[in-house]
Amino acid sequence: MSRPKPPTEDTVFVVDADEAARDALAAMLRAGGRGVETFDSAEAFLDTCAEAQHGCLVVDAHLSGMTGIELQDWLYERRSPLPLVFVTDRVVDLRLVVRAIKRGAFDFLQKPIDASQLLAAVDGAISAVARGLSLPPAVELLTRREREVLDLILAGRQTRAIAEALFISIKTVEFHRSRIHAKLKVSSMAELFTLVLGHAIPPAGGPY
Repeated sequence: MSRPKPPTEDTVFVVDADEAARDALAAMLRAGGRGVETFDSAEAFLDTCAEAQHGCLVVDAHLSGMTGIELQDWLYERRSPLPLVFVTDRVVDLRLVVRAIKRGAFDFLQKPIDASQLLAAVDGAISAVARGLSLPPAVELLTRREREVLDLILAGRQTRAIAEALFISIKTVEFHRSRIHAKLKVSSMAELFTLVLGHAIPPAGGPY
């Protein structure tokens, strides 16, 4: 029996073992006008759509059997261009998020997820692939302190740890973080990682 041809349009592939969660995600996407296919496991997705080149994969990070993270690894090793948006109902491990985004995940959403959040993540992932995100010239506009904060963010440090490392207040870290997002024109930590990771960033320098 021949394998079905992979979709050629920007289909959103939803992979979640929880039927209620899977149906809810699919309903939000369809209500937003997106084409959707659903699967109850990573294996079921690969059986049909392993060669998909267009669209976005919305996958539970902690599937039974092949997990969402293992599915990403499988696709990453085969250089799949399909962007991923992870969803989870567990406490997110920042190290796991950093690793996932380094391998091409666009976002990591915590359940319950609302429609605007899901649609923004999916559209952002598809758009990012279409644009071919690269390190923007605007990084040169960051001050020395902003570059220091950025380096620590990329190292996986949380706000309190950044404040302690730089001997500044949490409020000051949040201010610098907002300035970094504004200058690099990103709206989330996930997009910041997607934009910057994998590029060599010169040591922090310039004015505070």
